[in-house]
Amino acid sequence: MQAIHQPLHRQKQAEQRLSQTPGPNRGRKPDFRAMLQNKEMQSALGSGLLMVIAWGTAPYFGTLSIMLYIVAYAVGGWTKAKEGIETLVKERDLDVNLLMIAASLGAAAIGYWNEGAMLIFIFALSGALESYATERSHKDISSLLALKPETALRIEDGQMNLVAIDDLEPGDLLLVKPGELIPADGVVYRGSSFINQSSITGESLPVDKVAGDEVYAGTVNGEGALYVEVTKSAEGSLFGKIIKMVEEAQAEVPDSQRFMERFEGIYARIVVGVTLLVIAGTPLLLGWTWNEAFYKAMVFLVVASPCALVSSIMPVMLSAMSSSARRGILFKGGAHMENMARTQVVAFDKTGTLTMGTPQVTDIITAENVDRAQLLAAVAAIENLSMHPLARAIVDQASKENITIQDAEHVQALTGWGIEGTVNGVVWSIGKTDVLGSMQSEEMKDSYVDDPDEHGANHVKGSSEWGDVCSRLEGEGKTVSAVMADGELVGLIAMRDTVRPQAAAAVKKLEAMGVKVAMLTGDRARSASVIARETGVSMVYADLLPGDKVKQVQALCKQYGPVLMVGDGVNDAPALAAATVGMGMGLSGSGTALEVADAVLMNDNIEEIAWVIGQARRAQRTVKQNMFFAITVILALIAGNFLQDVALPLGVVGHEGSTILVILNGLRLLR
Repeated sequence: MQAIHQPLHRQKQAEQRLSQTPGPNRGRKPDFRAMLQNKEMQSALGSGLLMVIAWGTAPYFGTLSIMLYIVAYAVGGWTKAKEGIETLVKERDLDVNLLMIAASLGAAAIGYWNEGAMLIFIFALSGALESYATERSHKDISSLLALKPETALRIEDGQMNLVAIDDLEPGDLLLVKPGELIPADGVVYRGSSFINQSSITGESLPVDKVAGDEVYAGTVNGEGALYVEVTKSAEGSLFGKIIKMVEEAQAEVPDSQRFMERFEGIYARIVVGVTLLVIAGTPLLLGWTWNEAFYKAMVFLVVASPCALVSSIMPVMLSAMSSSARRGILFKGGAHMENMARTQVVAFDKTGTLTMGTPQVTDIITAENVDRAQLLAAVAAIENLSMHPLARAIVDQASKENITIQDAEHVQALTGWGIEGTVNGVVWSIGKTDVLGSMQSEEMKDSYVDDPDEHGANHVKGSSEWGDVCSRLEGEGKTVSAVMADGELVGLIAMRDTVRPQAAAAVKKLEAMGVKVAMLTGDRARSASVIARETGVSMVYADLLPGDKVKQVQALCKQYGPVLMVGDGVNDAPALAAATVGMGMGLSGSGTALEVADAVLMNDNIEEIAWVIGQARRAQRTVKQNMFFAITVILALIAGNFLQDVALPLGVVGHEGSTILVILNGLRLLR
């Protein structure tokens, strides 16, 4: 009985950990419990509670009230004061933290204890909200760390040994029990189960896995035991690459934020200078009393501080990155989200990006006296020993048609042409179509039957009509191989990389947004044009070497503006680096492409690209809204202070309230 419950218990534990990871249906609403668990939020709320109690006791217990205010100042302002002092000591610069602490202490010095405490409370609250946005983003992006497997059950010489993940090597055979985490990237060797891989790909539903299917480290096995053959080391796994990207994402900030940080120091010094000038100069120049001058200086110090301005950018970018992570799009930093918003052209690689990257058999043309199933069975028997993608396509087609694949004899490669072997005493060979020679297209009109028989086969009646058939198939963007039996041409097999199901919809959505779409490929122009017609891509650049792709990306940038390059292969890496933003394919992409890319499409769903560009544009609009609002409030409050005698409490509420509104506006993008 205990043995039955153990797998279920393990699965519940794994699913509990998985529930904390980003997924397409998780975390769309603010988690108020997590917000209250934030230490800065607890300090802010504690400070606010003490402020209310102190205000209530002030008419009856003046000394106690002041003591409570002092504690409220310490609880709410200690962290900010520490940050401000560290900036002053280490960087010899002023920041908004010191300005706020100075303003609150100044208010207390002239008897406005409650106003100073209110300033501390609201300032701490706005800081806590910004901290929550940061934590939320990092949690949505890097909570995968909690799913990092530590050990694996490796099978060696018939024995099962528990080993560390770092000790695994490609070729190792692992046993993954029901409910356990997949410890490494690999291929299912034996067994079947369903895998919850939302932590990697963002897919909301579990995916069935059988022998030959790929599995990824950090995903959760379902109810069946799996034997998995390791294909990548721990650091080379998709999971390992994600962790590295998370570290980069947490370290990088947008260019606009860097500018704001530099501006903050300069602006803070100006505010301090004007404050001192008001305190020292207005009694002499305008005849104000010292108390009046000091009061207005404190109000100015509060309302002129750039809290809202500083908070206009990062909460927005972090929220946008967080929501993108839940959709399976991982950014290496806020700067790339910022650049994504400016995208004018999306340039797709063809193979593995607009297409699946795996060829499939589309046509089998046979001589009139040749049985289609017999031909396919014989060719599959020979190709079964080859790992070439075209060979695997033929073997897969035979499996789909439930054709028994026999053992071939005397199989050998024919250098520069193809492969041959003996099946049932007949020497079969398959290779390039250059054996066809020159054919007469006029004769083809009467000789080729373009009407499939009951088995779905097309036939050629004569032996001299193959040329036009081959040309027609190649004109459709297909790769054609010639099949020979005992030296006589008996058939053609055409294969083509299949278009991704969502490719046409992805292109349509991008063009509807006003974004131009281009295809950059090293494939032949004829094949590229066929894929372009099926997907709706209007700009096609074919026969490109990796260096040519870079030049074309640069030309597109110069002609149209910022370019988003989407690719999956090693040959795409230079173009990904040259583009304004490079996006790699997470599941099918090479390690080099993922290394160079600025963002990764974890689920390979290119239809999400339009969404993420829209999200980046929404983030950019939100930043502009925030900055305009923040500047307007600051200028209005400064003018009101000197022209209309704005009270300190009103200045505190107006300025810090605008900061909170700016942060909350940014948090909307978490939805």
